[in-house]
Amino acid sequence: MKPWLLLVWAVLGPLASAQQEVSFRAADGVRVFGSYYAAASKQRPLILLFHMSGSNRWEYEAIAPELVRMGFNCLAIDQRSGGTMWNRTNRTRDGLGRPAAFAEALPDLEAALGWAKATGHRGKLLLWGSSYSAALVFVLAARHPEVGAVLAFSPGEYLGPGLSVREAAARVRVPVFATSARFEGPAVRGILAAVASPDKTQFVPRDTGMHGSLALSFPPYRAEYWPAVARFLRRFV
Repeated sequence: MKPWLLLVWAVLGPLASAQQEVSFRAADGVRVFGSYYAAASKQRPLILLFHMSGSNRWEYEAIAPELVRMGFNCLAIDQRSGGTMWNRTNRTRDGLGRPAAFAEALPDLEAALGWAKATGHRGKLLLWGSSYSAALVFVLAARHPEVGAVLAFSPGEYLGPGLSVREAAARVRVPVFATSARFEGPAVRGILAAVASPDKTQFVPRDTGMHGSLALSFPPYRAEYWPAVARFLRRFV
């Protein structure tokens, strides 16, 4: 594990609140594992949290409790394209038994959306992606108009032939929040420009910033990113 990740874990890991492990099947039969963080009621909105490359659901162990305190239920999953960051295993990847490309994780995201409906959640459904999954959430939202909003942390054209993020964004008609490290800003701006919804927000950090959802966990950047995220989310609770 990289030294700065150890620092994040040491500082924020103890802040995590109780979570319940869940599992469900993707359409191709792969078992997907997740951590569910409950708010006061299933009538509250639910955020589906998807991780970056080499990572797992524990990317959100310190982030999800903050979202619960804001009034959101949360489900963070292990996608089949992932790894062992945070000194944690990715159980979905381990069960698959082979490496998986980014685009192959889309059935896992679809399954998380299905789990939300099957378990009686009646609040608005929000999609949250980090790095490669920030690209996938545009594809998922384009296919599922019942999704209420998209949050994308460092999206890009990561998915290879046949899955254009900009083409998917052109079919997204719900509110979108996107952010990234500062150097990634132009790429994010290009994706947001394609989004069909007029309700879209890009947050660009003042300094270097950070790639993916880790910007909300790494101490130097938390204070800058969290208020921007909270302003976007406030309308949904």
